[in-house]
Amino acid sequence: MRPPLIALLLILINSFSSHASAGDWRESPEVGKLFAAAGVQGTFVVYDASSDQLTGHDRARAATRFIPASTFKIPNSLIGLSVGAIKNVDEVLPYGGKPQRIKAWEQDMGLRDAIKISNVPIYQELARRIGLERMRGNVEKLGYGNAEIGEVVDKFWLVGPLKISAIEQTQFLSRLAQDQLPFSKSAMAQVREIAQLEQNDDWILYGKTGWADTYTPALGWWVGWVNKGGHYYSFALNIDMPKDSDAAKRIELGKACLHALGVL
Repeated sequence: MRPPLIALLLILINSFSSHASAGDWRESPEVGKLFAAAGVQGTFVVYDASSDQLTGHDRARAATRFIPASTFKIPNSLIGLSVGAIKNVDEVLPYGGKPQRIKAWEQDMGLRDAIKISNVPIYQELARRIGLERMRGNVEKLGYGNAEIGEVVDKFWLVGPLKISAIEQTQFLSRLAQDQLPFSKSAMAQVREIAQLEQNDDWILYGKTGWADTYTPALGWWVGWVNKGGHYYSFALNIDMPKDSDAAKRIELGKACLHALGVL
């Protein structure tokens, strides 16, 4: 087991590196108007890797850490591939046979299909295969948020103690988009492949939603990045969701913000 002092130093170094790479903040009136029109409380931030510029709405909230919920499926996939817990994103994992809150989760599947429907039991099985110490070491290596996973390997991203800010999400995803994480290029390429959502002649959009229902009201995430002709923009949105129907606003509002900022 890693000595506590060394583990702490790794977290501090990675945390400093993440925050040090975050550029100047520009508050966007256009994005602010979109949030007001939608009647939503939350934040949205875009990080332009080429100019080291952060642009968004509500800087204070953008710097506030929250439970990542299913947005952690991106680093979970990356860690699972990197440590050999699975051979590839199409290796089938068992969901466990128990009734699930969402019927579509009640089947065995690989990560390619599981990430699309945000299949919690599949990713919990992946986390158990990774194991607590390997998971802890790799979350620390990524410098992911507060890098705290506690002692339960299959729940820490759903109920805590792991937390991450919107700004930190953009820093992590920018590095993934550009092959700059301390993992194999094969693992990063496979994760980018399964995170892809849309593509046209001008850009490719990648992303993942999250729903943290431990908060009151619930907190909704949408994070990802856009590759626009080799120019990378990573983004993160989180909003309060008083009603289940507010979940649809995550992608709707996120896309509207990306359009307003000329990213899409």
